[in-house]
Amino acid sequence: MKKTKKIAAITMARNDEFFLTKWTEYYGHELGIENLYIILDGTNQKEPQNAMGANIIKLPHTDMSRTAGDKYRIGKISNLANELFKKYDIVIGCDSDEFLVVDPNTKKSLCEYLSELKYKTTVSGLGLDIGQNMKNEKPLDISKPMLVQREYALLSTRYTKPVVLFRPAHWGSGFHHVKGHNFHIDSNLYLLHFGAVDMEMLVKKAVKRGPDWVNHLRRRGNGTINIITKKNAHGTGYIKIARTMQRIFRPIYAPGKPGMLGIKWVVKIPQQFKKTGI
Repeated sequence: MKKTKKIAAITMARNDEFFLTKWTEYYGHELGIENLYIILDGTNQKEPQNAMGANIIKLPHTDMSRTAGDKYRIGKISNLANELFKKYDIVIGCDSDEFLVVDPNTKKSLCEYLSELKYKTTVSGLGLDIGQNMKNEKPLDISKPMLVQREYALLSTRYTKPVVLFRPAHWGSGFHHVKGHNFHIDSNLYLLHFGAVDMEMLVKKAVKRGPDWVNHLRRRGNGTINIITKKNAHGTGYIKIARTMQRIFRPIYAPGKPGMLGIKWVVKIPQQFKKTGI
């Protein structure tokens, strides 16, 4: 049996107990709880109940603009990742609602699969933006896995992120690129994003931001949810086509990121992904 490499995972969160608990459960199972590094934005933030054994870092919270906050967070995470390379071979960095998944059909764990890859600096999984179909999917039951309750995803260049580092480097804001490096989309890796998995959850978050946000959400909806609800879903064959397109095309304004010529395809989530337990 081949020896697996030592892999760490980092996230940073604030007021996000639901997804952070899911993140800790998934990556703890895949990599070992002791290899998780959770940065909490605010010294008053509660630690996930299932995070015992993980490395928890609490930082004082400072109100910032969205752009400044994004740069601050990715700077903290990149610096930590580079420090971790003193004892780890690979570092994963992502938001708490993002899950890097290896296709279950490979019959390999995430740790096993990443340990076999030969990329020099970074690798991306194909982005699948999971959303609620308001016509036929009920509000999320938080006691059950999310993927058994959702059937559709938007093929999204926004979430085809280079979240895996094989050597020290610096991510750009939101993990959308690695500074000074091209990206490579692996054939069996996927980044599942669940930020739009449930409309009621989005409304509850909007309530905390004020009535204008709630009215805006109820009036215009959420972009991912709207597209998934209105568009007919394609078969999983479109996933392979999208991966090829994203490998070839680049936005003019961002040659270091994947492109799909503005095409937005909704697909059925491959059935085997439900085996991940997410």
